[in-house]
Amino acid sequence: MSNVLSLSKNMKKSSLLDNLVYKEGKPAISVLFESDFSKEIRIVFSAGQTMKEHKTNFPISVELFDGELDFGVNGEVHRLSKGDIVALGPNIPHDLNAITNCIVRLSLSKKDTVQRVIGVTK
Repeated sequence: MSNVLSLSKNMKKSSLLDNLVYKEGKPAISVLFESDFSKEIRIVFSAGQTMKEHKTNFPISVELFDGELDFGVNGEVHRLSKGDIVALGPNIPHDLNAITNCIVRLSLSKKDTVQRVIGVTK
């Protein structure tokens, strides 16, 4: 986990900006922290990087913290800009294409796996 600070037994804190790395070839994926109900993931895209079409068995929410990307849902492309947030139900095919360098926060169900997300970048 990257820089998780437990402020108390009831609170965890992390930063989308700490230890930021833009990798060549594929997006950089890191776990910000896990709570009792979710897994908070940071995905750092360099301009032009993609995540191929994929889906999960659980609902997700995606926040574009910084940058601009095309977010495909069932073959329809939506341009997202800094600050946009989307929610998807389970089993909805989606893909991501970074137009600029991007920082994405992905909220996963506690039942979902980070390894599944990493597998999408291979």
